[in-house]
Amino acid sequence: MQAKTKAHMAGGGMPLRIATMIIAAAAMLFVGFAASYAEAQERVPRRNLFQMLFGGLARERRPVIDERYEFPQQPRPRRARQAQTPQRQKAPGQQKAKPAIADAAPVPQPVEKAPDAKKVLVVGDFMAGSLGDGLKTAFEMTPGITIETRANGSSGLVREDYFNWPVTLPSYVGEIKPSVIIISLGANDRQQMQIGSIKEKYRTDPWTEEYRKRVHALAELAHKEKLPVLWVGMPPFQSAAMTADMVTFNGLYREEVEKVGGQFVDIWDGFVDEAGKFVLTGSDINGQQVRLRGADGINLTKAGKRKLAFYVEKDIRRLLGDAAATDNDVPGADGLKDLVVTAPLANEDIVKTQPIGLTDPELDGAAALLGDAAPNKGTGKSPRDRLVDKGDVAAAPVGRVDDFRLAKPGTVISNPVIRN
Repeated sequence: MQAKTKAHMAGGGMPLRIATMIIAAAAMLFVGFAASYAEAQERVPRRNLFQMLFGGLARERRPVIDERYEFPQQPRPRRARQAQTPQRQKAPGQQKAKPAIADAAPVPQPVEKAPDAKKVLVVGDFMAGSLGDGLKTAFEMTPGITIETRANGSSGLVREDYFNWPVTLPSYVGEIKPSVIIISLGANDRQQMQIGSIKEKYRTDPWTEEYRKRVHALAELAHKEKLPVLWVGMPPFQSAAMTADMVTFNGLYREEVEKVGGQFVDIWDGFVDEAGKFVLTGSDINGQQVRLRGADGINLTKAGKRKLAFYVEKDIRRLLGDAAATDNDVPGADGLKDLVVTAPLANEDIVKTQPIGLTDPELDGAAALLGDAAPNKGTGKSPRDRLVDKGDVAAAPVGRVDDFRLAKPGTVISNPVIRN
């Protein structure tokens, strides 16, 4: 009975072993297939001829890592911290201070104008506005001169229904009480003009005649108070047609303003090249190449405004005289003490010196002046007169290249011996 039981147990354990072996074989087959697939995915480089003949080191293959398995990350070694200077933490909302530039020169601040400063009135269109900006920069360090600009960018002398300068100018003069009046108009006047009930086209004979009358009337009105009047001409523009019209306008302005005793300021050469053509970029007042005009070829840049004012600045300084002096030009009390001449004291001896003649030979220790010999006595006739009257030719001085005399002065010529 016991033997039968052992045999049955031995026979019943056989299927379990077979199943275990089958599972192990399947696992090994799967592992081998996975390794073969991974090796197939790695690209093996081809061997060259040198490696086939002499061999070479086998390239070490990188291990294949299954991305589905996450390896534990190794802790990175900590780097040694560098010794740093402890910095003070910024307060909330505090901005980082910008480093100061040592080489940057301090920007001079405009000086305060004097209470009795003389005023310069600038009137006109948008070019007058640019001129006023440039003049303010030019006289920002001059306490004795103030620039007052009253410009209307779209105004002119043609459209009096839009802006009437003959009516408005007297009110500006009465309000500001200027010492000099500057006018700059014309850039907007290339259009038809209303003359009575007729609209005249631009540049016709009636149009030109009426425009000339309006220029003369405005210049005479500005000069009514016997104030200096400067009429600034128009610069060239990028449009060739507009530039040609400005040439005509400038000639007309010059004629009419000079008739009433004013002065025309020509700025044309400052905004053209050597050939007289319009330029966007040119020299500023310091000779540096800068952009003078805007992209539209009409308006002026900041440097262009300053150059425009440069042509008018010298006339303003000439007309206003002492008011154009800056603080640096006027000496203080310490600088004036050496210029004061005081009367001599009563007990002070005044030393008198004898006057010295410029013709005194004793100035250089000699007894006679240089060239004290008696002048040569002449006949009163020049070599030209002797040549014309008698045909006498003046003898060349001894040693000159045209001295062709055979016998020199002081040379004795013996009689020649004639031999048979």
